[in-house]
Amino acid sequence: MTVYISRNVPQPEVDQDPPVEPPIPRSRRVTDPSTVEGGLRQEIRRIATLLALSPLVFVLATQTPRLLEAPLTAAYGAVVLAATIILIYIAYAHYEDPSQRTLSQRPRNLADFPVLPPNPKVSVLLAVKDEADEIEPCIRSILDNDYRNLDLIVVDDASTDGTSTILDRLAREFGVKVIHLPRNVGKKHALVRGAEHADGDIIAFTDSDCRLAADAIRLCVEAMIRHPELGAVSGHTRATNARESLLTQVQDVWYEGQFRVVKGAEATFGSVTCVSGPLAVFRREAILNYLPAWAGDRFLGGEFRFATDRQLTGYVLGQRWIGRRLKARYAHSRFVREADYPELEWRVGYVQAAKVWTKVPARPRAFLRQQVRWKKSFVRNLFFTGSFMWRRGTGAGFLYYGHALWVVVAPVMALRHMVWAPMQGLWLLTALYLGGIILKGTAWGLAFKVDDPRSGRWRYRPLMSLISALVLSWLLPYSLATIRRGIWSRGSR
Repeated sequence: MTVYISRNVPQPEVDQDPPVEPPIPRSRRVTDPSTVEGGLRQEIRRIATLLALSPLVFVLATQTPRLLEAPLTAAYGAVVLAATIILIYIAYAHYEDPSQRTLSQRPRNLADFPVLPPNPKVSVLLAVKDEADEIEPCIRSILDNDYRNLDLIVVDDASTDGTSTILDRLAREFGVKVIHLPRNVGKKHALVRGAEHADGDIIAFTDSDCRLAADAIRLCVEAMIRHPELGAVSGHTRATNARESLLTQVQDVWYEGQFRVVKGAEATFGSVTCVSGPLAVFRREAILNYLPAWAGDRFLGGEFRFATDRQLTGYVLGQRWIGRRLKARYAHSRFVREADYPELEWRVGYVQAAKVWTKVPARPRAFLRQQVRWKKSFVRNLFFTGSFMWRRGTGAGFLYYGHALWVVVAPVMALRHMVWAPMQGLWLLTALYLGGIILKGTAWGLAFKVDDPRSGRWRYRPLMSLISALVLSWLLPYSLATIRRGIWSRGSR
């Protein structure tokens, strides 16, 4: 039986909301008084990015003769290097933070997107299982946010380690909503149970081992108020325990690039493909009808149990083409019966200024388990989002399918260069492969240095590239072979 504790989060008086810029009626560049200054900064940033990337461009140019002489041997390295250059250029030359200013490029059909009220209510959903050591700091970081019109709903998925007792105490102290489930149902089902009690205009998700910056939720809300076309936005994640081990430092540098570069590039086309769990913020209209499809997702003839962030993001990206069919399949659900929202071509963005920190695995075993879960989610999502991503434009399609191709080909290339080539005595080919990996990692590391100039952690980024190519790439076939197995908990770190 569900135990339900419900009180309103205290709502202290807040200053009047800052004025929000009105929507631009059609797709064009902004023409407010700051346009000239902003445009000049943008051009300077583009030139600086090109200059910074020029050494990589030179290296790529020197590979052209090798491409003509031995296309099969040189093509992989050249394509990977070219993709790295393009990705970094887009992220640094074109990304705009939607919480800081109105975006330059807007959709033509802005009138189709419902406008949020000036002070929209946010329902924050948090599912937890056996996180007694982490849950209280996480909840306090949420309630310490400077955005006050929020409702926190915590779903205890049958914890057995004392988490339930902590939650009951916090419910009495802060008036949060706590739902105790009598048996474990898994993260997706737990979050959907919480969504049954969510009445916010915006629904935000976070994880039980995360810490939110005081302004993180407000910045995401401001981005969505200013841009009604944004159906979802992702915050920017780093590691809370970066100093714990070499592995955590490597992951912290990697997280910075995955958000600042990858999500920054995808956001330029309004098509971020994974609104990540540490801070995932959605318009109610963009996901509510699809929560039963998410909870009941099936793949290869069985239930897909992982609470994949990619899949939930896919419902926002693709509902214009697959939304009506999904809603018809789950027409019996209250999430569909009570409100039938139109299927819109929402944009999905990334708010770099909205900071959140998550605890990353400190030991190899836990790290590999996490990566296997992510690889399984990637495989499942490839068959879902991959079916319509080409419809979202050339840029978005290039980034999505290009990344998918790289992930699929990576284990084949590792086998070719690290096993086959040495067996044939082609040690130069192996050396070139490893050199290319280190060069790519160095480029990502220098990008980290640009964003965090006081940190010397950028030196670890080439190591992450080596781990990704030589270790993590092998997890793809294993993940595919074991895709029906798995639970949602993060397990031991």
